[in-house]
Amino acid sequence: MSARYEEAYRGQQVLITGGLGFLGSNLAHRLVALGAEVTIVDSLIPSHGGNLHNVKGIEDQVRINISDVRDPHAMGFLVQGQRYLFNLAGQVSHIDSMLDPMTDLEINCRAQLSILEACRRHNPGVRIVFAGTRQQYGRPIYLPVDEKHLIQPVDVNGINKMAGEWYHLLYGRIYGLAATSLRLTNTYGPRMLLKHNRQGFVPWFVRLALLGEEISIFGDGTQRRDMNYVDDVIEAFLEVAISPQTHGELYNLGHDEIVSLNHFTRALITAAGSGSFRLVPFPPDAKRIDIGDYYGSFDKLRDAIGWTPRVDLAEGLARTVAYYREHLAAYLDESPGGGEPTRGSR
Repeated sequence: MSARYEEAYRGQQVLITGGLGFLGSNLAHRLVALGAEVTIVDSLIPSHGGNLHNVKGIEDQVRINISDVRDPHAMGFLVQGQRYLFNLAGQVSHIDSMLDPMTDLEINCRAQLSILEACRRHNPGVRIVFAGTRQQYGRPIYLPVDEKHLIQPVDVNGINKMAGEWYHLLYGRIYGLAATSLRLTNTYGPRMLLKHNRQGFVPWFVRLALLGEEISIFGDGTQRRDMNYVDDVIEAFLEVAISPQTHGELYNLGHDEIVSLNHFTRALITAAGSGSFRLVPFPPDAKRIDIGDYYGSFDKLRDAIGWTPRVDLAEGLARTVAYYREHLAAYLDESPGGGEPTRGSR
C-alpha cells in the first residue's frame, strides 16, 4: 500500500485545512514521508487545537499559512494548483457549540461553503475529502449505526457539521467537484489537544492519567464507544482520496473492538502507569447532549476500498502514552482557554 501511495502522492500539491491540529498534522507527517508538496492552513485559534509543535521534524518541509478558512480571499488563492484538499478545519467542541452557536455556524457551516466556492471558481478539478463526525447521527436508534441511520443531531455542532458535509456532496452533484465525507468516530493518538477538556473525553482523560490525577466519568461508565487510532484514520483519508469510486459518497469509520468508558479508562491508566477514576453524575449541560451508546458500522467503507482498522486499543494507547511521555510539555499550555476544571466523559 505504501508504494501505491507514493506513486499517487509524490510531487503532488496537497492542501490541508486545520493542518496544525490533531488530524491535520498527523496527515501532514504522512504526506511529507510520501513525497507530497504540502501546504497547511490553520488559524491557530488558541482553543481549537492548532499547535506548531505538531509539525516538529517536518516544519522545513511544509508551507504553513496562518489564515482563517472563513476568509474567502485567502482560500480563493490557496486552493489554486492543489491536487488534493483534505478539509479538516472545524470547531469540534460540542459544549462550545451550545455556548457560542454563531461561531460554530461560521466555522463549520459558512466557511465550508466558502471553501467549496473557492474550489468551484479557482480549482474545480481538486479532489476533496471532508472530515465529518458521528455526532451528526445524534442518539442512536439502533446499533451499529450505518449510513442509512436517521440524521438527528443533539447539538449545534452536529447540525453545522451535517450542513458542511451536505454542501460538499451537493457541490459534487451540481458542479462536479470530487468530494467525499468520512464520518469519524472517537479518534485518538499523538498530537491531540490536551490543554482543555472541551474536545471530547479522550484527550482530557489522557492528560489526567499522565499527570497522575483523578478522571471523572459521567454516569455509570457502561456507555459503549468505538475508537480509532489516528494512523488508521489517516489510512482511510489517503485511500479515499485516490479512489474514484468514492466520489460523492459518505462513509462511517469505526472499529470492531467496542469498549465501555470504564474499560477504556482502565486500559488508559494501565498504559500510563498512573491516574485513577471515579463515577460522577452528569452535569445538566452535558446530559442534555449526551448520546448514550454509540458504535458504527464501517462495512460500506470496507466494501468500497478494503479499509479496516489495524490498531487495537491496547497498542494505540501504548503509542499515545509513549508520544506524550516525550513531548508532554508542549501540550500543557495553561494560556487562556486551557486548563479548565475537569469535565468528564461524552
